[in-house]
Amino acid sequence: MDLGNLKPAKGATKKPKRIARGQGSGKGGTATRGHKGAKSRSGYKSKAGFEGGQMPLYRRIPKFGFKNPNRVEYHGINIDAIQKLVEAKKIDSIDPQVLVDNGLASKKDLIKILGRGELSSKLEVKAHAFSEKAIQAIEAQGGVAIKL
Repeated sequence: MDLGNLKPAKGATKKPKRIARGQGSGKGGTATRGHKGAKSRSGYKSKAGFEGGQMPLYRRIPKFGFKNPNRVEYHGINIDAIQKLVEAKKIDSIDPQVLVDNGLASKKDLIKILGRGELSSKLEVKAHAFSEKAIQAIEAQGGVAIKL
């Protein structure tokens, strides 16, 4: 066997429907497009969201709320995740680069340390933001929370 005589399995392919090839084919005349109107012409394309003249959904539903352009989006990392990392890697200082290297955050993330879980080691933690509970947990073990 070589590439020159490969064929699909029997019954795996179908011949395309040959429309607009004369009356004798049974698919001539309007060529399965119905009669007249934009949809029967070539190059027809309806507007996105067009519902045949009915008021489209995006106009029936009221507008509400707004997106704050000045919102700062933080990537939250909990104390328990940091404790697991410390136990696994035996480190005493956490900064964004350490978190990126260990897959807990991506390079462009702004990092916020959150307070879920228990911390049992003295750490120096550097991040862009901290929750109050996280700061208390870090300082209770004699560590330092440094805001970048």
